[in-house]
Amino acid sequence: MTTNVEVPHYKKKFALKISSEYTQSTFTWVLSLAITLIFLFNSFDLSDGSMKPVAFTFFAAYAFFTIVQLVITRLIKRDLNRDGVIRKSTRRLGYLQLLSLLTANVFVVSAAFLLIKEKKSPEYTFSVYMIMTQIFVIAVSALNLFKPYVSDTFLLGIFLLLAITVFHLAVLWMVITFDERLPKWTGVVAVLLMLTGLTGNLFAIFLGWNLLMKSRGGHHPVTGTWYRVWDKVTGNMTSMLGLFFIVFLFSISVCSYLTFDYALAVENNYSAILQTPNLAYPLGTDDYGRDLFSRIIFGARISLIVGFLSTLIPFILGGILGAISGYYGQRTDNIIMRLLDVLYAIPGILLAIVIIAAFGSNTTTLVLALSVGSIPTYARTMRANVLMVSNYEYVDSARALGTGNLEIIFRHVVPNSLAPMIVKSTLTIGGAVIATSSLSYLGLGIEPHIPEWGNILKIGSTYLETHSYLAIYPGLAIILLVLSFNFLGDGLRDALDPKLD
Repeated sequence: MTTNVEVPHYKKKFALKISSEYTQSTFTWVLSLAITLIFLFNSFDLSDGSMKPVAFTFFAAYAFFTIVQLVITRLIKRDLNRDGVIRKSTRRLGYLQLLSLLTANVFVVSAAFLLIKEKKSPEYTFSVYMIMTQIFVIAVSALNLFKPYVSDTFLLGIFLLLAITVFHLAVLWMVITFDERLPKWTGVVAVLLMLTGLTGNLFAIFLGWNLLMKSRGGHHPVTGTWYRVWDKVTGNMTSMLGLFFIVFLFSISVCSYLTFDYALAVENNYSAILQTPNLAYPLGTDDYGRDLFSRIIFGARISLIVGFLSTLIPFILGGILGAISGYYGQRTDNIIMRLLDVLYAIPGILLAIVIIAAFGSNTTTLVLALSVGSIPTYARTMRANVLMVSNYEYVDSARALGTGNLEIIFRHVVPNSLAPMIVKSTLTIGGAVIATSSLSYLGLGIEPHIPEWGNILKIGSTYLETHSYLAIYPGLAIILLVLSFNFLGDGLRDALDPKLD
């Protein structure tokens, strides 16, 4: 005979407060409602009162899943208030929400996967987002089927992506089935999984590395530390959504070499000038008849490349200068920091304009121009961290054992000073993306004929009254990418903060 144990009221309230399922479910239905209203507004042509079938279909689908998500949110709240845990019957509703994948509602899909499984390891979360990325890349690439012609390698690219998706589904099944007790052949699967990351799906690399470390024991202090960091990041909904959008853009940029035709983005087509969004041209065409959809996809390459490189260069150079300055101190510190103060006194955007004006407008010059101005801030960040870490006992012990200064700096001090630098880099990549687009908009960045978000926005700004979509879509792409980096940076900051352990 079993007895029902009453859960204390304060424990129920605490369970409701800390439940990631309830938090994401609430966030999801509110955001899904906002998107539903946007589709409703765009379902009717106000000029003649006619209805747009495609937009109305999306409105109906989003409205249905928004209502279902609201019901699930109420059920989760009821379960937590009554029992302190979410019932299995409520979790099964997550399978219904998975159908929202057909509407490309990534928010509802992620909430569904979070609800279905009670205990979510980083491997499970990576598996879910890996498959979501793969499916979204295939779906976006498949839109090219409505165009007048496709790339010669389109069928090969789609076939490879579908084959990789099947393999990813098998890995998800393995993660769910075996969980903590991984089979002996996990190492082989992990290596193959990381190879599929060549498509740009970084989640496959993250998952493969985690599985490889688990299969080998994973007890190394550094490995254990980063596993705890990933555990915190994967438990943060906004960070994972931000990381998903970044990885999706990177993956579609890589796969576009096979599935997209570059000619549609750069060659003039005077028979299709300023067409409104349709199946052949999902985002419309510009004043030269170029496909805006293809231009934004190819423009993501430049934004990501310039953003990463213009952050990586000052990260390395500023990190080295800051580490040497903070460790040696006195005269060395004074010389390095005063020279960097001179560079820091010049506004970054102004310095970039001067460099571009002197050496010409191209991608390489733009990367260097944005990198130089960021070196002082990274050097100051690293210097502050090194000044603190240099006083720790393990550094004094290394000195007492006769370890050389350079070995102490790069083996003991720098690795323990990287956390704030990593957080800073994720937050400043967004600034680099904005700077790239701003300079291109002013005609000082990427060459005008190259599809880049700033160049696309510049063309669209001249048609704001008649064809506003030419400016809205590249503007949204910039906003979402910058916002995604900020979300990821916030999540990494919380995960790497020892005070929050």
